[in-house]
Amino acid sequence: MSHYDAPFEIHVHGDVPLRTGVTYAQLQEALKPLWTYAGAKSLADGAESAYEEEPGIKFDAQERLLTMCWTVAGDMDFRQQLDEMCMSLNDLAEEGAAIEVTFYDAEFDEEEADPEEESRDDFVMLFVGPTPAAIMQVQRDLLVQDVVNLMERHFEANELDGVVGEIDKLFSKRFDALVSSLELGKPPRGSGGAPGHGGGRRPRHLH
Repeated sequence: MSHYDAPFEIHVHGDVPLRTGVTYAQLQEALKPLWTYAGAKSLADGAESAYEEEPGIKFDAQERLLTMCWTVAGDMDFRQQLDEMCMSLNDLAEEGAAIEVTFYDAEFDEEEADPEEESRDDFVMLFVGPTPAAIMQVQRDLLVQDVVNLMERHFEANELDGVVGEIDKLFSKRFDALVSSLELGKPPRGSGGAPGHGGGRRPRHLH
């Protein structure tokens, strides 16, 4: 696809802590779905963002941290690239991490658009991690942060302990269901199965 007629500008944003010993070559392979989509021949070639003010894709070997603030022109087929990337990053991640992906409608002009016309902007929150438990932990932390930020407009922080406790109970149930589904050779306990991918959609974030 020509970048000039791509219907979306897609922004990928997130920090992923990496395991000790992860090499640049491993990271290049894991991120191949991204840089090949951008038409590059290597990670070094494709790490730059479409916007100069964004740092792009960075690997800090000393801090063992992958940082992404990177924009590429594309279409909804980019979602498949994201799925492949997340599967590869799971093997390299030290702990759970969230990756935000925003699809900006490149063809929508807010000033010239019909009042009833809406943009096709979309937002996806992805999670990677070495284990399902690590992914659930970062999902839980983000949910708690969102709920507390919302409710602190009306309540004091120390009044929200019960709310946080209920969120923890929900994630404990989900984790127990996951453990139960993975206990091979044992009879199923109830109808609880593996949890969904969790997270779902969140309000669009701007960077």
